[in-house]
Amino acid sequence: MTKDYMFNNNLEISSFNGEGYLPLIDFESWRVAELRYCEELEVDKLKDMQKHNESDEVFILLNGDFTLFLGGQGSEIGKIEAIKLEPLKLYNVKKGTFHTHTPEKNCTVLIVENRNTCDDNSPKVKLTKEQKKVIETLYRDLN
Repeated sequence: MTKDYMFNNNLEISSFNGEGYLPLIDFESWRVAELRYCEELEVDKLKDMQKHNESDEVFILLNGDFTLFLGGQGSEIGKIEAIKLEPLKLYNVKKGTFHTHTPEKNCTVLIVENRNTCDDNSPKVKLTKEQKKVIETLYRDLN
């Protein structure tokens, strides 16, 4: 659920308390969104990694637990790495870097990216069984 309203016509206030991903503010070329737990992002349910061809993507963990998986750059997923985000640090996934993530049920992450970020400029590559096993092992080692 989202709540948007104007305060004195000069301040837009937005919030999100649902599951998944929701853009909260789009302005000119940038977007601020929020990401929370959703079942399809549980580590054993991850199916693919994506990369953004036109935008870096910044993740800021506000609270809870969030694991980010990186798969290098190029046309295919490369060596997979994992990092557990620390609250209030900015993690900038560079344009063209394959990535996916697992937000836990207690998690709130702020995302900043280009406003035009969409499936058309963010190709996905399916994870192989071996890559899924690597992700699950990295996840267990971090948690």
